[in-house]
Amino acid sequence: MKRGTYRLTTKAQRERLCRHVMAAPADWLGVLSEPTRTLDQNAKLWPMLEDIRDQVPDMHAYGVDDIKMRFLHALGAEMRFLPELEGQGMFPVGLRSSTLTVSQFSGLVELIYAYGAKHGVVWSEPKQ
Repeated sequence: MKRGTYRLTTKAQRERLCRHVMAAPADWLGVLSEPTRTLDQNAKLWPMLEDIRDQVPDMHAYGVDDIKMRFLHALGAEMRFLPELEGQGMFPVGLRSSTLTVSQFSGLVELIYAYGAKHGVVWSEPKQ
C-alpha cells in the first residue's frame, strides 16, 4: 500500500481516505492533524521579526532567526538543547516554525503583535 498525505477539503477526498484506511494492513499507523502553517503566515512572520529587531533596542544584537526562537520559546513550544561540540555552550534543536499548526502559528503572530505593542513597534506591513 502506498503512503500518503490527504487534504480533507471535499467529500470525495474524505471517502478516498476512508477506502485507504479500510485497505491498510492491520499494523499500519494513521494520523489526522490540523494543517501546518500556511505560506501566507510564513511570509508575514519575517517582516514582523525584522520590525522587532530594527525597532526594539534590546533586539538589535540578534538575528531574525534568534528572535524567532525567543518567541517560539515564549509561545511554549517544546525545545531541546544540546551541548556544542567543544562544550562551550548549548544550542536549540528540533524546533521549526514550519511544523507549527495554523492555530499555533496564529498564536505566535499574536504574541509578536503583543510584544511589539508593548515596545511601540510600528509594523511595516500594509494596514488592511
